[in-house]
Amino acid sequence: MRTLAAGLESGWDRVWSDLTSRQALPDPAVVLGAGAVALALVLWPGTWPRVRLLVTVVHEAGHALVALGVGRRLQGIRLHSDTSGVTVSRGRPSGPGMVAMLAAGYLAPALVGLGAALLLADGRALLLLWSLSVLLLLVLLWIRNGFGLLVVVVVLAGTVAVTWYADARAQSALALLLAWLLLLAAPRPLLELLVAGRAGRRGSDPDQLARLTRVPSVLWTLVLLAANVSGLVVGVSTLAPDLLSG
Repeated sequence: MRTLAAGLESGWDRVWSDLTSRQALPDPAVVLGAGAVALALVLWPGTWPRVRLLVTVVHEAGHALVALGVGRRLQGIRLHSDTSGVTVSRGRPSGPGMVAMLAAGYLAPALVGLGAALLLADGRALLLLWSLSVLLLLVLLWIRNGFGLLVVVVVLAGTVAVTWYADARAQSALALLLAWLLLLAAPRPLLELLVAGRAGRRGSDPDQLARLTRVPSVLWTLVLLAANVSGLVVGVSTLAPDLLSG
């Protein structure tokens, strides 16, 4: 028992040190290099489905957290192999809470990416990685299908492994890559909805928002896209200020 208690205390001391320590943001060339890699992963058809699956995890987490925040009863999250997902909650079928819950999905990746950029600029790479691990752990508790469970376990295990075992350079590289991926990938699903047209938006979050608010789904899509692009601009100016000022 004493050995277990000592191990737990040592582990908590390590986590607390990670949460409160600062790590300098890498050289601008490294930051831009991570951004270039992330952009390639977002744009290349071969890697986009995997990136989109990561975005879907954050998307559904956004639905879930806001659903709880507005007093809805969260029933579970499902992730599918076609990179789609669904969050099921119970409560009023209309009203501001329902609107906020539906809008949160497409806003979540950009908001998390922007938060990640701000943490990195403040030298908090490890705090970022532990925060993302906690978010993934919460999502894991809500997952209700096998594929979704596999996806979240793999991403969570990889994030925790790098956070716990890797050196500072690898930790910073992962934190940077995740921040860039979320910022750069967030607008793409909305652009795909616009390209797909009205039929492609049927059943989507903007389509449900349109039914609730009587605001056309295309307008909802454009508003959410503008918010994501704004998050991207602020995120880029945070991580690579010289890129926009130049």
